[in-house]
Amino acid sequence: MSTRTRHRATLGTAVVAVVLAMLCSQAIAAQTISPLPPSAYTVRPACAPPSPGRASCLALALLARTAQARAHTRPLGGARAAGLGPAPGPESGTGPDRPGARRSFTPAQEKDFGLRPQDLHAAYLLPANSESSSKQTIALVDAYNDPSAEEDLASYSSEFGLPACTTVNGCFKQVGQNGNSTNLPFPATKASLTAAEALCEGHEEPETPQQEEEREEACFLVKEAQGWSVEISLDMETAHAICQNCNITLVEAESPSFANLNAAEESAVRLGATEISNSWGGPECIGGVCVEDSTAFNHPGVVITAAAGDDGYLNWLEEGGSRFAEFPAASPQVVAVGGTRLSLNAQSERIGETVWNDGGESAGHREGHGAGGGGCSTSFAAQPWQRHVSDWASVGCKEGRAVADVAADADPYTGMAVYDSSPACESPYTEVVEGKEVKLTAHWCTIGGTSLASPLIASVFALAGGAQGVSYPAQTLYANTAKSPGSLYDVTAGSNGECLTPFNEETEPPSPSCSSAEEAKNSCSSELICSAASGYDGPTGLGTPNGLAAFQPPAGGLGEEPTSPEEGSGGAGGGQPSGPTTTLPAAPNNPLATPSAQAVDLSGLALTVRALIALNTSRPKIPNLAFTFMSNVAVRVRVSLTRRVGKHGHRRWKLVGHSFMISAVSGPNSRHVSGHGVLSPGTYRLTLTPAQGAARSIVFKIG
Repeated sequence: MSTRTRHRATLGTAVVAVVLAMLCSQAIAAQTISPLPPSAYTVRPACAPPSPGRASCLALALLARTAQARAHTRPLGGARAAGLGPAPGPESGTGPDRPGARRSFTPAQEKDFGLRPQDLHAAYLLPANSESSSKQTIALVDAYNDPSAEEDLASYSSEFGLPACTTVNGCFKQVGQNGNSTNLPFPATKASLTAAEALCEGHEEPETPQQEEEREEACFLVKEAQGWSVEISLDMETAHAICQNCNITLVEAESPSFANLNAAEESAVRLGATEISNSWGGPECIGGVCVEDSTAFNHPGVVITAAAGDDGYLNWLEEGGSRFAEFPAASPQVVAVGGTRLSLNAQSERIGETVWNDGGESAGHREGHGAGGGGCSTSFAAQPWQRHVSDWASVGCKEGRAVADVAADADPYTGMAVYDSSPACESPYTEVVEGKEVKLTAHWCTIGGTSLASPLIASVFALAGGAQGVSYPAQTLYANTAKSPGSLYDVTAGSNGECLTPFNEETEPPSPSCSSAEEAKNSCSSELICSAASGYDGPTGLGTPNGLAAFQPPAGGLGEEPTSPEEGSGGAGGGQPSGPTTTLPAAPNNPLATPSAQAVDLSGLALTVRALIALNTSRPKIPNLAFTFMSNVAVRVRVSLTRRVGKHGHRRWKLVGHSFMISAVSGPNSRHVSGHGVLSPGTYRLTLTPAQGAARSIVFKIG
């Protein structure tokens, strides 16, 4: 089995120990307080890397790795002295320091865990709310259910004196992927989560293979749900921190399969979301199979943001991964959001930003390091407003979609303080009570990743009044920066390319031993798709927020319309590794491609959770390979499983057993591979071929 599908240690198994003691305001007044020193910390992804047909959440947690970091590191936010409590909130007095409130300890304020709402507002010159934003609803599409979501949001709001956002006052809504609040995914309740945890942690040895399988599934689901719980908290709290009078709708998919996440996306639109943030994704091509359908993100008039990824240019940081841009950020209909490292002074003022890149040869994979994603799409063409930027010829994507459009803070070392009550976000600390040291636990984490940048940008659009009639709101950004270059902060330093030499641990902070120019030369031949420069560039797009001006349609109109299908035909590419040519998918899947008469469309092919668990064994049984997919019509589908065989460079796919036919219904489908026996270690391909339609495949490994 490939390293991409192994269950690596994730945030759910770690204790986040980032208790940051405050220095007095006089001592830090002249310091740059963001970012934190990398020598004292490491980062860990909240979710496991994506497997074929599935996405990963893109939240990264900052973890202290030295005693000094756990107790004495400088704060990320503005000048605050220990014991002073939260910064002033609304005059309504709803914060934890309101008159008569009992407050024994507020960890996010006294033991700083990251940037506060006021830090982000000061850095990007944003208002806390606006008259038009009160009519906006920000939808957050995630996977699994977080039974404590509303409570966690309430704790965060109370800590920083933000207005309450609850189901009672109509601000908050939590629904499943079909838009129903009574049909939530696992864990539907706290009791069901507790039961799954008990089954996973049980001390009695399973007596039957079925009991062993049930325990493995419980452990898998608990770990996945805990990781996505942190993602959900980050998304909600970022949205509420930036736009404090916006409504929030949390739409939870049954699992992180693309099929389920796409269904949740459609429900968000159907429920009236004006902005949708997607803090998840995966390489648009895995194992030779590419995402070709962006229909779920084609909703003119709705602002849809998507995280550009946390593994650098073309996901180079992902161990054994596919070297492609992130999807759905590669979709031409979304606002793709890249990641920066934000530097602040003691007054929370923005000193500057660079491309986020904590990678190096010593990283090997994204655990411990991260970098803003990006690259040229091989499946989707660029919209005309992107191709018309003045430096497009230097980007290197030719006609292909370039990721990203815009950027915001994403580096965990400049991350945000997040409250999450799950075990994935436990931070121990010691407090002296009546002369005795008492060991306590806070549920605060420092979280970054483009998971932070995506809801941040969606919320800035909400503050600016949403799409305001623009079909694809990314066009608004391009039009405004063309007319008023200062409407966004132009990030001109850094690269998200690969450094081929190890980190230099002798410097403070430790740094890659190659320059940004060397990273760009190594990765993209010094083209702008992986290197920051004045104007448009791949890692940060057009820049980062500088107030709301760039997010409001300019007076006099935009001047360009989306490309018609005929105008957008042709291949996408440029600045990519060598490999097979991929043509653009047919309309309506890609509105920029050539129309087709194709009647049947299969999408979202993915292995089920049980199948992924079965693949952890050395010789899984063939019937254990269960899979799901979506079909737009009822149709007969041929299923075949093949194995890669051959030697001396001559390889081919050999059929395993016999192919068989199934009857697919319109909508979601779930089936098992037909056959007997077990599968030996190797590379396999599962292919679905419908009548009168294109085949869909996923590739996976065993052993």
